[in-house]
Amino acid sequence: MDLSTVHQGVHRLKRKKRVGRGPGSGHGKTATRGSKGQYASAGANRPGPTFEGGQMPLFRRIPKRGFSHATWAKVYHVVNVGDLNRVFDNGATVDPETLKAAGLAKGPADGVRILGDGALEKKLLVKAHGFSKSAIEKITAQGGTAEVIPGPKKPVKNKMKPRAPKQPG
Repeated sequence: MDLSTVHQGVHRLKRKKRVGRGPGSGHGKTATRGSKGQYASAGANRPGPTFEGGQMPLFRRIPKRGFSHATWAKVYHVVNVGDLNRVFDNGATVDPETLKAAGLAKGPADGVRILGDGALEKKLLVKAHGFSKSAIEKITAQGGTAEVIPGPKKPVKNKMKPRAPKQPG
């Protein structure tokens, strides 16, 4: 391979096509817009990729079926007590930050849930967004505590400010 020809034919700064600059340019007169038609005049917007020329679009022709919880479903990191036993020392405090640092809860999620798979032989203070019954039993059996982190507050539905009650007299 000859390195002097690597970039031959590759143009980083491609020049803009200049249309409507006379017949000698090859893009004069109609300026690549063709003769007449909907898109020949200025200000005409090209339709989107789903436009089918006035025909009923495919998306509207096919039947709509199914349902998805994806708009409001929450995604949780799942960590087993066996993993906590393997990674953390006796008497350690386990929370979402320490789990992330340990590599047990990677990536974006709405919270952490602790499940009871595996054996726990250490006393731990575990703070998470959810626990299974067996996980709570195994943590408390070793003298540790399972603390539930409250979720985010629910949004206020009534956006209007409440009126002050009328003063008597």
